[in-house]
Formats: sequence, C-alpha cells, structure tokens
Amino acid sequence: MSTTSPTPARPVAVPREIGTVFITGGSSGLGAALVDAVEAAGGTPAVLDRVPPREGVAFVQVDLADSADAARAVTELVEQVGPPSAVVTAAGTDACGGLLDIDVETWERVVRVNLFGTVAVVRACLPHLEASRGTVVTVGSTLSLRGFGDATAYCASKYGVRGFSHALAAELKGRVGVTLLIPGGMRTAFFDDRAEQYKPGPDADLNDPASTAAAVISALRQPVGSEIREMLVMASGESSWP
Repeated sequence: MSTTSPTPARPVAVPREIGTVFITGGSSGLGAALVDAVEAAGGTPAVLDRVPPREGVAFVQVDLADSADAARAVTELVEQVGPPSAVVTAAGTDACGGLLDIDVETWERVVRVNLFGTVAVVRACLPHLEASRGTVVTVGSTLSLRGFGDATAYCASKYGVRGFSHALAAELKGRVGVTLLIPGGMRTAFFDDRAEQYKPGPDADLNDPASTAAAVISALRQPVGSEIREMLVMASGESSWP
C-alpha cells in the first residue's frame, strides 16, 4: 500500500462578478459602450458625466476639471447605488493645434479633465475598492506611447495617466487591481468638433467602441489575485501604433 500523500488540489480561479462599476464619461463614446457592456455582463453601471446617460442608468453630474466636484460626485453616486466594485475613467477631451495657438485655459483644462479628473475620481473611490479588493481601469491612449504635433495637451495628459497608472499599480499591489487601457481610435463623436485637418480621414480604420468595452469586461472579470496590468486595443488597421 502506498503511503504517499495525495497532491492537494489547486484552488480554482473563479472569475469575478462585475458588480457596480462607476464610469466617467459614460454618456457617450467608449463610456456609453461600457455602460451597455457592464449591464450585459450582469453588473450595474453608474455614470459620472457632464450630461445624463441613457434612461435608467444611475447618474451624477460632474465637472471633472474640478477635483473637489469630482470627489463630491463620487460621494453622491455611492449614496445612490452603493460602493463601486470597479471604476473606469473613460472621460476625456482634447484641444488640437499648435502650443502657441491654444489659449492657456483651454490647454490646461485638457490636463485637468483627463489627468486630474482621473486621479480625483480614483482617489475618492479607493477606500471602497480597497474594502472589496476591486479594480481601477484608467483610460490612456496610443498618444500615451508616442507624441504627435498639435496634440501637446492631450499627449501630456495621457502620458500622465499612463505614469499615474503604473505608479498606482505598484502602490496598491495585492490590494486593488489596476489596469491601464490603451485604446486606438474609435468610431465615436470624439472627433466631431475638430477642424477638418485633425479628423480621421475617410479611409481611417477605427475600432467599434463595443469591442474596446468588451476588453475592459475581461479585465474586470479577472479572478482575485490575477490582473491585466496594461492592454492595447485597436482596429487592425490602426495607424497610430506602433
């Protein structure tokens, strides 16, 4: 008779339930696609934005250029729907043009919304996420990886988001998951207000925001102890990477 002890069974990695997901910029573009994806995955989306999302989605109005207002909005959203199990910072803005052609207030607002707004919302959500070992998904850009002329404000803000995300992941390892999403161009209204020279050309290969949102759901479903730290999602013909 063998006296060898049986090998202990390895614990099964169980995908997370999606839970309640706070989404900045959830009224349009990638944010709106995320609202749909979270609902389809059985979760509860809740939106922080300047304008309301579609009917039936929890919402608090916020100016993400104002860090105090961002903190206030998170508190109000928690009162509405309870604490988040994840937060996705999909809100973003830009200002195209040469550095000397963009007024100081407009240039700095891009950085305040894209970078400081991201930090303020994550900061306000963090105690709740630590309690549940939840997930932060920050949204960078392919312009987090390379600079483009006439995009100094946007590049500065998105490079900042990337650096913030890397440092946050190191700071919170084992306590809160941190994923940096780097999306390529998408078929959204993001480009609509630009001058013609800064809009994608008629042959540009842009991704469906629903496809990008599906990648975020994959990150949110990672079992506790497993994280997707960074993911690059784009149309196969994307020209801004590598």
